Amino acid sequence: MHPALRLVRAGNLAVSFVGTIVGGLVARGIGLTGSSEFWAYVLLAAGSTALVTAGGNVLNDLEDIEEDRVNHPDRPLVTGAISVRGARIVAVGLFVGGIELALPVILVYPLVGVMLAAALAGMLAYEFRLKAAGLSGNAIVAALTGLVFLYGGAAAGNALVLAPFAAMAFFATLSREVVKDMEDVEGDRSRATLPKRRGLPFAGGVARGAVAVAIVLSVVPVLWFVAAGSLAGIIYLGLVGAADVVFVVSVAYLPGRLHWEQTMSKVAMTVALFAFLAVAFR
Repeated sequence: MHPALRLVRAGNLAVSFVGTIVGGLVARGIGLTGSSEFWAYVLLAAGSTALVTAGGNVLNDLEDIEEDRVNHPDRPLVTGAISVRGARIVAVGLFVGGIELALPVILVYPLVGVMLAAALAGMLAYEFRLKAAGLSGNAIVAALTGLVFLYGGAAAGNALVLAPFAAMAFFATLSREVVKDMEDVEGDRSRATLPKRRGLPFAGGVARGAVAVAIVLSVVPVLWFVAAGSLAGIIYLGLVGAADVVFVVSVAYLPGRLHWEQTMSKVAMTVALFAFLAVAFR
């Protein structure tokens, strides 16, 4: 993969882009149909999400160069494939581009602007203050992940219905972030992460607890606005049930097999994204 794509973490951008679109589709609840105006706003919001996420990823690598020399020695800034100065310019450009793309949507749905401001503030707070604080930093990353779905819903004029999905994403991501800190415990010299402060077994317990909450929340849509016996409800329950099983697997062996557990968490999140999409056809 090209160093620039690795710097912005292209895979993450695709997930954030699609997650925003899924949020917009779920908010409308009319499948993949929609007016040209609807699609324009949702796609602009999705592009904005992807650019801001990319900027955050570049900023993260800029702040983590020393730790990455141990934990991720193949990262572009560590290897010198991309210069620090160049990465700083790219980060600023991505943030500015993300804001500009969102402006037409903000004029119609001001809540989008509030969420964008909150996301930017959260990213900056994480990188320059809370990242070193451990669990509170993990919570910021988890909140930003959940915000992706709310952002898409806001761009379609109905953010509230995305609340349970955002909450599920929050707890699932919180679990994965804790597991990532467990895997990086040797290289995190300047961070007071949860596994460093309380040990791997305790951190594993927190990761399991977060997954348990996400699984409980996965039934909320069928108790609130999706008929369990409808086609959308049946597909949702089938897919979210499969995701829940993989989430259980993703924390089953903690504190062992950490990299594999992370991979399983990614798989579960991908399946859950399809489950969320099914709700758009309610």
